[in-house]
Amino acid sequence: MQETTSTRMRLPVLPLRETVMFPGVTAPIGAGRPGTLRAIEASLRKDDHLIFAVAQRENVEDAQPEVLYTTGTVARIGQVQRGLGGIQLLLHGEYRAMVLQYSDVDGHIEAVVQEAPDLPPLNAEDAAFVALHKEVRERAAELGIKTGLAQEVVQQVLDGVEEPGRFADLVAGYIDISPAERQALLETRGVEERLRRVLIHVQRQLELAEAQEEIKSKVQEEIGERQREMFLREQLKAIQKELGDDDTQEADELRERIEKLELPVEARKEVDRELRRLQRTAKDSMEAQVIRTYLETVAELPWNKRSEDHLDLKEAARILDEDHYGLQDVKDRVLEFLAVRQLLDHRDQRDTGEFIGNVDDRRGKGSILLFIGPPGVGKTSIAKSIARAIGRQYVRISLGGARDEADIRGHRRTYVGAMPGRIIEGMKRAGTKNPVFLLDEVDKLGISFQGDPAAALLEVLDPAQNDTFTDHYMGVPFDLSEVLFIATGNFRESIPVPLLDRMEEVEFTGYTEREKLAIARQFLIPRQLSEAGLTRHELILDDTAVRSVISSYTREAGVRQLEREIGKVARKVARKIAAGDVEQVNVSGADVEGLLGRPTVFPELAAEADKIGIATGMFYTPVGGDIMFVEVSVMNGRDNLVLTGQLGDVMKESAQAALTYAKSHADQLGIPPEMLSEKDVHVHVPAGAIPKDGPSAGVTMATALVSALSGVPVRHDVAMTGEVTLSGRVLPIGGVKEKVLGACRAGISNVIMPKENVADLQDLSEDERQRLTVHAVERLSDVLEVALRRPAEAGAGEPTLESELVPSGN
Repeated sequence: MQETTSTRMRLPVLPLRETVMFPGVTAPIGAGRPGTLRAIEASLRKDDHLIFAVAQRENVEDAQPEVLYTTGTVARIGQVQRGLGGIQLLLHGEYRAMVLQYSDVDGHIEAVVQEAPDLPPLNAEDAAFVALHKEVRERAAELGIKTGLAQEVVQQVLDGVEEPGRFADLVAGYIDISPAERQALLETRGVEERLRRVLIHVQRQLELAEAQEEIKSKVQEEIGERQREMFLREQLKAIQKELGDDDTQEADELRERIEKLELPVEARKEVDRELRRLQRTAKDSMEAQVIRTYLETVAELPWNKRSEDHLDLKEAARILDEDHYGLQDVKDRVLEFLAVRQLLDHRDQRDTGEFIGNVDDRRGKGSILLFIGPPGVGKTSIAKSIARAIGRQYVRISLGGARDEADIRGHRRTYVGAMPGRIIEGMKRAGTKNPVFLLDEVDKLGISFQGDPAAALLEVLDPAQNDTFTDHYMGVPFDLSEVLFIATGNFRESIPVPLLDRMEEVEFTGYTEREKLAIARQFLIPRQLSEAGLTRHELILDDTAVRSVISSYTREAGVRQLEREIGKVARKVARKIAAGDVEQVNVSGADVEGLLGRPTVFPELAAEADKIGIATGMFYTPVGGDIMFVEVSVMNGRDNLVLTGQLGDVMKESAQAALTYAKSHADQLGIPPEMLSEKDVHVHVPAGAIPKDGPSAGVTMATALVSALSGVPVRHDVAMTGEVTLSGRVLPIGGVKEKVLGACRAGISNVIMPKENVADLQDLSEDERQRLTVHAVERLSDVLEVALRRPAEAGAGEPTLESELVPSGN
């Protein structure tokens, strides 16, 4: 018998559901309940890593002391493996123990336990006890062999335990009995009684195993009948072949299709191996279906089939202009691609030997373009036009919401229902190895525990690697180097940097009102008339009507909403014509509200008069540009700066920098000394429900602050943009085209912008540039000189505002 001291000790408690831990047994345990995890962590913090493993009386989620048995096993934690669902432990039972007291400590259960040593027989040399011990060993070995274990393994495990009590615990830990029966064995401290109970359970397991063997033999007889049936079916196939009705015709056709393919060496080896497997496999088996599906996928892929490029630059330019208005940067990039291909092919035909590079360079690698811009500006549709212009097949896959790497690379064939990834499926639909392949919404890719699809795209979109792209389902490389990949997205910031680095970016900006009008005339109105069953003579929309729809019913950078609103007008007119009320409808700007209801968009308009402390700024969003007002009020206080209007950190810092500049240059700016102390300054940007941020409002805030502090009004016909520094420098910003267009729509005639941004005005049409007076500035003093209306500047015919406006709070 094992000698023990029977000392008491306090241990964390590991509640066990539907299982019982025995001394001397090593078993894996999974834990996921919060209290259990805390108990494990408490044990791991101790040097001995001991924990009290005790079974629950009931299988409940919340393990309280009242549902726990009082007899359990003190176990030592071995290996620990942490995962998403919890912890996997390897426990080794040390000895029995009885609970003296349970308590709740820091969200887990602890117990004061005392070892419960085995009670040995009165005479360990008694013949009856020795015979019982021997019988248990023999029956346990027999049961182990019947369950499928090797005899050597069973004997090695059983011979490793000599002590009868420990041997009974070892067998009890592995036999298949209920948790209640296991607990009863654990609570049996008498070694002789425990051996008897274990022997009874082992004998029952042996009888059950014999019954299972009898059932198995009967099943084998039935399988023999099925094998006879299969043999007869094979004979039937031979008879059908003699009669000319051969079921193998389909397999032979598949073999012929594959043999005609010009496959790479590695792919040919894999396909030949699968063909041999298909020959050896029963036709109606599941494995044969999997192999046949794989081979059919291989046969349908365009391994060497290419479409001939149309390299007529003039014809390609005509097609692009016919399908899309504007987008000149995109069209130029496509025509440059065609020009390079034309020169490469021309050099190949002459074969002068002057071309530097290898054969692959002569064919030209596929390009990867990224069309980035707001929704509805034609990113997806122009990809289809590019395919038509260069004579290639077009295939599109949407990556929005893709969260699994297998979406890109496919599933391995070991899984039931495995299939290729979207790239290979797209190539199969295209039918050629050099299509225009559109990866739509690449900025909407997700990520999950199943992998990162954006990382899988890195190989696809790398010209140096994609000639050996390997799909998990295919298992062999496939050449993607001749594909013209085009990706689209709305937000550059949402695309991972390594993926962004592999693509050539082409930016799509929003359309101007003039461009939207032209697009509506050329594309949208004819399409909506056709969908509504109208002719161009039955519905006539003049320019004022279209402009009214653009300005009062849409707020977007593209033209999707504009097309929907035109469609509404067309349907309402179609209803009137179908009812016989009218034969023709002419719609002007005044008629739009009667057809579409009250306006839904109310753009900001320029202020009607110069005001103190209110300056007009410009901002840009993905749906276009507009103006905003910055309001400043000064009042008696304690030199606090109050900022409202849901301003971001950058805008708050711009306001602080502008106020510091105003105070430090008070003499030059004409700010009275009394305005520099014991005054609170409140800066507010209207539309408080909308978050705002960015550095481009710096000059606007500075102008409004100087106006409020000096009492000089700001010109209402001037809008401004630019980042301001503490020293008064004006730095360049982005989105100039959209901001200026928004100012034009609001009726602004003077625009102040950083000198470095003047070149961005080339994106505007000549008419739009002529309507504006642009003031290019480098310092904040230049801004104030233009924006502030000094009393001496008031025209002779204008009323002076000095008598009407006073600084707020004075």
